[in-house]
Amino acid sequence: MKSITIKGSERESVGKKATKALRNAGMVPCVVYGGEKPLHFSAPELSFRDLVYTAAAHTVKVDLGEGQVRAIMQDIQFHPVTDKILHIDFYQLFDDKEVTMNIPVRLQGNSPGVRNGGRLLFRKRKLAIKALPDKLPDFFDIDISKLKIGQNISVASLLNDDFTILHPDSTVVVQVKTARAAIAVDEDEEEGEEGAEGAEGADAPAAEAAQE
Repeated sequence: MKSITIKGSERESVGKKATKALRNAGMVPCVVYGGEKPLHFSAPELSFRDLVYTAAAHTVKVDLGEGQVRAIMQDIQFHPVTDKILHIDFYQLFDDKEVTMNIPVRLQGNSPGVRNGGRLLFRKRKLAIKALPDKLPDFFDIDISKLKIGQNISVASLLNDDFTILHPDSTVVVQVKTARAAIAVDEDEEEGEEGAEGAEGADAPAAEAAQE
């Protein structure tokens, strides 16, 4: 997983007046949990641009001059009117300790079910996983180029020994549902030389959807 370095300054005072003064100066008060004690620091708001305003997941290296702390963002607070960043909580990473993180899902390819009039439903845009820091993936890339009307892709097809997905295996990530304008397709002609066994496996979800 990609890492972003945040250069900040350790905070000695964490009172309301000190926090307000930091925000007025364009700084964001932050805290890192998970170590022996909470680590309070601040950094310019612009430093968090590539961390906050992106769909990608990142780890963070908090650089305080005397050393670096690896962490992930756990929580962020925005001003309700201006949307300025008010505060960020981080959680410290250790090589031998698993951490929980939400990983974005990206869809790859074009679904034949959608081309034939079906409706694509992107049910889970992020998936919560638990893994060692070095095993955290950047994305879940899901190929939908064979997804037909009535079919879906669930968590069961994304299981990996490197991490644990914290959702039931049956959780649907993306599916194609029948729409009123859906076009009937001759499955035998579409599948060509795939063989009877492959055709049976592909058609089963569609048949189940039809029975519903």
